[in-house]
Amino acid sequence: MPVMAKNKMRIGADVGGTFTDVVLEAGGEIFSTKVLTTYESPEIGILQGIDAVIADSGTDLSELDSFIHGTTLATNALISRTGARTAFVTTKGFRDTVEMRTESRFEQYDLNLELPKPLIERKNRYVLSERISADGSVLLPFDETEAKNLINLLSSKEDRYEAVAIGFIHSYMNDRHESLFQEMLLDQLPNLKVSISSEVSPQMREFERFNTVCANAYVQPMMASYLERLKTELADAGAKCDIHLIHSGGGLISIESAIKFPVRLIESGPAGGAVFASEIATRHGIDAALSYDMGGTTAKICLIDEQSPRSAKTFEVARTHRFTKGSGMPISIPVIEMIEIGAGGGSIANVDDLKQIRVGPLSAGSEPGPAAYGLGGSLATVTDANIVLGRISPETFGADDINLLPEESRKALLADVAEPLEINVENAAIGIIEVVDENMANAARVHAVENGRDVSQYSMIAFGGGAPLHASRLCDKLEIERLLIPPGAGVGSAIGFLRTPFSYEALKSFYVSIENFDHESVNQLLNDLTLEATEFVMEASNESFPIESLTVERCAFMRYAGQGWEITVPLENAIFDHLGIELLNNKFEKTYEEHFGRAIEGLQIEVVGWSVKVTSPRPEIERTVSVASENIVTSDLKRVIYDPVKDSEVNASIFEREKLNPGDCVMGPAIIVESQTTTWISSEKKSSVQQDNCLLVTKKTEAAE
Repeated sequence: MPVMAKNKMRIGADVGGTFTDVVLEAGGEIFSTKVLTTYESPEIGILQGIDAVIADSGTDLSELDSFIHGTTLATNALISRTGARTAFVTTKGFRDTVEMRTESRFEQYDLNLELPKPLIERKNRYVLSERISADGSVLLPFDETEAKNLINLLSSKEDRYEAVAIGFIHSYMNDRHESLFQEMLLDQLPNLKVSISSEVSPQMREFERFNTVCANAYVQPMMASYLERLKTELADAGAKCDIHLIHSGGGLISIESAIKFPVRLIESGPAGGAVFASEIATRHGIDAALSYDMGGTTAKICLIDEQSPRSAKTFEVARTHRFTKGSGMPISIPVIEMIEIGAGGGSIANVDDLKQIRVGPLSAGSEPGPAAYGLGGSLATVTDANIVLGRISPETFGADDINLLPEESRKALLADVAEPLEINVENAAIGIIEVVDENMANAARVHAVENGRDVSQYSMIAFGGGAPLHASRLCDKLEIERLLIPPGAGVGSAIGFLRTPFSYEALKSFYVSIENFDHESVNQLLNDLTLEATEFVMEASNESFPIESLTVERCAFMRYAGQGWEITVPLENAIFDHLGIELLNNKFEKTYEEHFGRAIEGLQIEVVGWSVKVTSPRPEIERTVSVASENIVTSDLKRVIYDPVKDSEVNASIFEREKLNPGDCVMGPAIIVESQTTTWISSEKKSSVQQDNCLLVTKKTEAAE
């Protein structure tokens, strides 16, 4: 959180699919731990982690000034379809929009293509005879008698609905009908959770908007219950501070806002990681950084240009077809843009019918976990392969409550991979690691190409429990020359929570073309969006900042007439006059050229949406100076480890990270161990400790060899 004195005591808690990371910052020091995620009641794992860091720091929970939380709970509920019993009410004629989707076929030539099933079945979707036009005028008035009959029908169901999503056509232009029906519902059914699309996602494209409001309603009862329990448990444990949640766009919101809009929490954990990587990039003056976050369940890759992560206004959850774009559940909310694949330490490896090794997307998670954890898991995972290859050792494994069992890893790899392929266990482990590394490298290449970037020109910043183990090999595959492993890498996302400002982005669709540019309406809309975003930030921060200190960023979503999708065009914070459309045209053409190389002459330009992001003040980040000399250090501790660069076993040196000092240089092959992760330095690489204790991994010079 910005503008905070170093003696403030704050905790960040990141609930992942396998581990819950808890970080405490007090007096400029960081204390951290990892505990296995407790699926049924995630707050139990959080409190276990808090107890550990409080004990390590010698502080008291009553001294806590801020608690910042990110969770995958909403994401998991959408993927596993374990949310609330939800009804969807829409305009007559649009009942099947969420099932028909769009004309897009994510596999164009697959004649047997099966579209993902909608979140809410047809039997739970209802209609009302009302209609708003695209300009916001009322075409068909709202029928209150019909609405009352529908409410009576919903309330008479034996299996009562826990939530209702309301999405009427063109409600982003006029929310009168949605708001009226919401009031009627809550008047008769006050305990019902009701979400309306004009609040959750006031944007055009009814499929995406309807799907987003359905997702919000679907996870709202569960998230409200969980967050209320967490709030109570923390208070009972002695915490007296406010609770803040990190949202998918990389900002903090209040727990009340999170309960109302839980769909904004879907990418909350990964967003913290992107914030963490952005700070590292700023500190080292890196303009093009690739954030690589690998945990126990997934790997997340994000492009960070000019020290800011790329953002988007829509993303997909639960892709069902080999992670193909378009095969998932679209969510239209502001989000830090990244690609996420099922490649974590717990990702399960097997052999398919073509005798090929496959890794993920299924994960052993924390229950039962990899075979080596000895908690009931029997399937081969990436962690088990790393253990067999010597890259992870029971003596230096970071989780205090887990005693690794290497023999269980060998048994799992033998049964699931080695025997089906008629190879030995070591080769099976090599195959698993190579497949997962190639999967991650391919994901990074695709993500960079989709954004018009050359990934080899980036520097990698790796964190998460698994990333430092795999990052060196990933850099080889992507031809990336510089790799940074920051301090606290194993709990990087949770540290990122503590670096996250209060922020909120308000969006709204409002069509404008060169013929109908009404500068007064545009100014009013931008003022309304600014006020909405400012209110969220001031509420979440308890008005800790003067309004004039807040940063306001505005943008328009623009396209050429006839195009299906738009690009984001940054705007200045100026008031538009009658010449405003010319300014918009010039900014659009400049941005279009940056994206696609050239503008198109003679085509009309139009604006389909607007956005205002308000952010609390950020602290100045002090630039670090690169170390001028290298003090090559050695270690008597050795371990035999497989090196994919040499394609053979090597005698690697073992170093403890906390004993390395700025200027120290570790020559590969080597392993650098710390409490929550392990860094692998291949035979052709070296690692120099920087002034801020980051590990800078680069290729050895000829002299060093």
